[in-house]
Amino acid sequence: MPHTIAVAGKGGVGKTTTCGMLIDYLCKKKQGPVLVVDADANSNLNEVLGVEVETSLGQIREEMAQAELKGTIPKGMTKADYAELKFNNALIEDDDFDMLVMGRTQGKGCYCYVNGVLQSQVAKYAKNYTYVVMDNEAGLEHIARGTLPHVDTMLLISDCSRRGVQAVARIAEMIGEMELNPGQMGLIINRAPDGKLDEGVREEIEKHGLKLFGVLPQDEAVYRCDCAGEPSAKLPDSDPMKSQLRTIMAAIGL
Repeated sequence: MPHTIAVAGKGGVGKTTTCGMLIDYLCKKKQGPVLVVDADANSNLNEVLGVEVETSLGQIREEMAQAELKGTIPKGMTKADYAELKFNNALIEDDDFDMLVMGRTQGKGCYCYVNGVLQSQVAKYAKNYTYVVMDNEAGLEHIARGTLPHVDTMLLISDCSRRGVQAVARIAEMIGEMELNPGQMGLIINRAPDGKLDEGVREEIEKHGLKLFGVLPQDEAVYRCDCAGEPSAKLPDSDPMKSQLRTIMAAIGL
């Protein structure tokens, strides 16, 4: 079974950037293939990684719905066969990793169907990989739905504010209430000035009983990548954020 890693946190704290650098770190270890799962309906992990996404599971779902409506499903194929054919094309193959992107459906309605498709696709492919890394949207919907049947490492990402830590603490409480029981779970504080944690924030972390995995510095190069639309995961290994994240990952056994 692969080692599964889930990244969670509220929006706007650098969660996806951290996830992209984590994936780059795992790929450079050369210890086996990595399956990347972008489980955010507003997908943008591919931009952090520098990967072009031609289709998502949500887009395929819409194409199938239109084909069924117009009667353009190829003759001799059942709807299930057609769905399997289409969804097989959703796996994006890069040199160092493969990727599944959930994306979103068009118009109104919930994401239940696409969530279910994502779960089935992950279950089909996961056994072929050493690592599975899933970037979640702000909540824990995908984890709660069992998109990953088990989480070995849960990374909670927050910025260096009390409110950010409080939000992550609520996610940690939800994880406990759901009895998800990850193998290990800890907090990474992002965007800390000079890579140092304010004492007030440290007190907030201790107040909620959160395990601190480490602190990442505010990184000007990451900001410039975001502004220019360039993949921050491809910054050199000497970059301050990448270097510190590498130290944190090694310390927790990844």
